[in-house]
Amino acid sequence: MTKFVVTAANEAQRAAWLGGELPPVEKVRPGLWSIPVPIPINPLRYVLVYALELPDGVAIVDAGWNTDEAFQALADGLAVAGFEVTDVKAVLVTHIHPDHYGLAGRIREVSGAWIGLHPADAGLLRDRYDDEFIESLVARERALLVRSGVPELTLDELAGASMMIRHMVSTAIPDRLIEHEEAVGLKGWDLRALWTPGHSPGHLCFVSSERRLMFSGDHVLAKITPIVAVHPQSGANPLADYLDSLKAMKSFEVDEVLPAHEYRFLELAERVDYVMAHHRERLDEVERVVADGDGVTCWEVATRLTWSRPWDTIPPFMKRAANNETLAHLAWLEAKGRVRRVAGEPDLWHFM
Repeated sequence: MTKFVVTAANEAQRAAWLGGELPPVEKVRPGLWSIPVPIPINPLRYVLVYALELPDGVAIVDAGWNTDEAFQALADGLAVAGFEVTDVKAVLVTHIHPDHYGLAGRIREVSGAWIGLHPADAGLLRDRYDDEFIESLVARERALLVRSGVPELTLDELAGASMMIRHMVSTAIPDRLIEHEEAVGLKGWDLRALWTPGHSPGHLCFVSSERRLMFSGDHVLAKITPIVAVHPQSGANPLADYLDSLKAMKSFEVDEVLPAHEYRFLELAERVDYVMAHHRERLDEVERVVADGDGVTCWEVATRLTWSRPWDTIPPFMKRAANNETLAHLAWLEAKGRVRRVAGEPDLWHFM
C-alpha cells in the first residue's frame, strides 16, 4: 500500500511529535487552544486537550490522566489561554480510556464543570473502574485469552496487564449523556456530537460546521491507527463498527482535524481512505495466516502477523492488545464468511 502522509496543520507541532518532545500550548484560532497534557509510561507521550472559549469560561475536549503532573500541565496551559481550572464549565470526553477521562472527575471537583459521555461508554464505568467489580472484568479477560490460545505461563500476566493504570482515573459518573448528532449547546459554538464506535463502544467525535473543524479523539489520527479490539467490554464485531463509523466521517467537509494525539492535520477524507485500506490489507494478511495454518488459535495468528517490532520485544500489555486486535479482525472475517471458528478452549480458526 502506498503510504499517504497527511499535511500537518502546524509544522512545529508535527516536528515536536516526531522529535519526541512536548509541543507548546497553541492558539489554534480565535477562541480555540491546544494544550498538551503528558501521559506517563506511554509511547503516545501526551494527549491534546482542546480548550474552547465561552462567554463565561472555557470548555475542554478530553482531560488527561489523573496525575499531579497532568493536572499541573493542564492548569498551566489554561493559564496561557487566560483561564484557570476553576473556569472550566464543561468536560466533553471522547471516550473513557484513562488519558481522556482520567482527570475529568478531579476537574469537576475543582470547577463544578459538567462531564459529558456517550451512554455506551458511561455504561462501562462501573465494571472498569469500580474496585468491587474489577476482579470480574479481569476474570472475563482471562477467559477470552484462554479461548484465544494464550500460553498458560503468560495468562495471568496478560489478563491483569492494565491494572497498573487504574489509579490514574478519578472515577466520575457523567452529568450528561451525549447522543449521536446531538447539539452540545456550548454558547458561541455550533458543536455537534458524532458517535463513532470502534476504539471504544461509546467513542465520540465533535464537529463544528461553521468553523469546519473536527475534534476526532482517537478515531482518526495523523500517523497511527487506533487499537480496535475484541475485549470483555466491546461488542462482538468492533472492527465492523469502526469501519462503518469511519466511512461516515467522509461526508463531513472540514478544513482541519484536531485529534487527541500526535498533531493536527488537514485531509480528513484522504486519511479515512488510507486507514480503511490499511485494515483491508490487515484482514487479507490475517486470512492468509489462517489459510496457511488451518485450525490455528488467535494467539498463533497474532504471533505470525507483521507488527512494528519483533513479537518477542513487545511488552505484555501490548501483546494482549495485539491478540485482541487480531481477534477483532478474525471476528470481522467470520461475519463475512471468510473464516470459520470452532469454539473451544481454545477456539480454532479455519479458512473457508
